[in-house]
Amino acid sequence: MKIGITGYGSMGRMFVEKLSKNTDATLYVYNRTIEKLNGLAPEINVCSSNADIASKVDILIMCVPPFDIKQVLTEIADSIRDETLIVSLNGSVSFASMQKIVNHKMAKLIPSLTAEIEKSQTLFCFNEKASEDDKKNLMSLFKCMGDVILLPENEMGMGSELVSCMPGFIASIFDVLCSAAREHTSISDEQIVSMVLNTMCATGELMLSKNMNFEEIVSRVATKGGITEEGAKVIYEKFPEIAGELFEKTLEKRRQTTLKAEELF
Repeated sequence: MKIGITGYGSMGRMFVEKLSKNTDATLYVYNRTIEKLNGLAPEINVCSSNADIASKVDILIMCVPPFDIKQVLTEIADSIRDETLIVSLNGSVSFASMQKIVNHKMAKLIPSLTAEIEKSQTLFCFNEKASEDDKKNLMSLFKCMGDVILLPENEMGMGSELVSCMPGFIASIFDVLCSAAREHTSISDEQIVSMVLNTMCATGELMLSKNMNFEEIVSRVATKGGITEEGAKVIYEKFPEIAGELFEKTLEKRRQTTLKAEELF
């Protein structure tokens, strides 16, 4: 299988690294700033343009911002092969808009930062032109980075909040917790972070391995009238408002980005 990656930013770079290491695919790469491709392994094929890469591959992955998608599609319109699957890493531009430029089989792919350690929850959706084989081949390819999840196109936004944005949300929450803890202890910053991180990871592993839910964890630790119960009460009383505002803000930002990107089409 021949895989093309256009756009060699952080995500494109990670895809090249993971796919070259974990699959037998032949990789082709294009980037407008060609100097960024210096130092690629000899087995990685460097292409001269978007049209060039589109003419050579079975799957073309566009690792570009939403406002660049139309330009890439315009550049590949005359060279893309009928059997090639076009993949966008951005959920902001709809299949309907992209198909105005290239009426072709397409997919959207939303990875997570945790793909770096093969623990991604990678989201996929496909347009009506994509075959079952297209779906199977693309999702199988990315199992080397973690779990794969198929969603309808209209759920990719919220899905992205839950897997792609979530590492940032989780890190922010625990950063605040660690900062608050520092006000009440002489334990070093490094030790606080280590203790919290390891407890967080172990709690997740416990829940997954024993199929436990959040309420079960709380009930196991928060004994009636105890210290943990007192802290959990604060979280359940005050954090829902923050969580609600978080999703309202991020989903509204996503809607605004979608509107601006789709205006280009």
